[in-house]
Amino acid sequence: MAPPTRRLLAVTVIGSALVLLVAVVGSLVIHALQPRPVAAPPPPPGCQAGTGVSAIPLGTGQAGIAATIAGVAARHGLPRQAVTIAYAAALQESQLQNLDYGTLDSVGVFQQRPSQGWGTTAELEDPVYATTKFFAALVQVPAYTTIPVDQAAQDVQHSADGGVATLLAGYFTGAPHASVSCWFTAAGRADLAGAVKGLKATFGPAGRGGVLVGITTDRSVKNKKASTVTIVRAQPDAGWPVANWLVAYAQQYGLSEVRYAGYVWHASDGSMGWQRDRPVAGQPRADIVAS
Repeated sequence: MAPPTRRLLAVTVIGSALVLLVAVVGSLVIHALQPRPVAAPPPPPGCQAGTGVSAIPLGTGQAGIAATIAGVAARHGLPRQAVTIAYAAALQESQLQNLDYGTLDSVGVFQQRPSQGWGTTAELEDPVYATTKFFAALVQVPAYTTIPVDQAAQDVQHSADGGVATLLAGYFTGAPHASVSCWFTAAGRADLAGAVKGLKATFGPAGRGGVLVGITTDRSVKNKKASTVTIVRAQPDAGWPVANWLVAYAQQYGLSEVRYAGYVWHASDGSMGWQRDRPVAGQPRADIVAS
């Protein structure tokens, strides 16, 4: 029989081991029961014009309409004031949405009426056509660039809402630069051909005398991955309207990245806006690159 002192030592050691084992098992159980951290879900798709306290939230459809209006103005060589007036009317009439209904027979972003000679219902539900008709009427208003925005919009089709029109016009025409951003989860291959078709419908055909000087498709190797990119060269004063159009319609055409003038936009982190970009060897800053 072991001496009492030795038996007591053995019991103490065994007891300590049991306490330690229970503590370890308890810790494992507690950790197992605790929920694992879950990554925050991405924000729902959306867009924004401007930053900080002057930022204007927009739905993707609203951003597309705004980009189209700025693009049609660029196509016809109209000043920023024309864009401001168009925004004022569109905000009042439809909140920058392409509606298929309205008062009496009014439809579209400007709620123009087929019965008043603006065009057919189908034509007026095409934002490019509707905007073109609006500007055709606007330029007939004497001194439209100098009279109050609300008055100019009223003179075109009896509607106006100054509101945020001036800010939006600056953002979508590129003053300041890199001010329009959208965000969504990109999936699948980009429809670059569709994006090019949309660009031409808005800004006009590509050519030396047009807003779109040239459009090419090329292969790009980035991070050891090859991809197809569309390279757009625009007139200097239309570069940002074109880049903003691509961002505004990025979700529709599956674009995940746009680069221009030393900035880059990514769909996945578009809520952070455009970011400064490193120069790409052999790529002129005047090129707008979409992929």
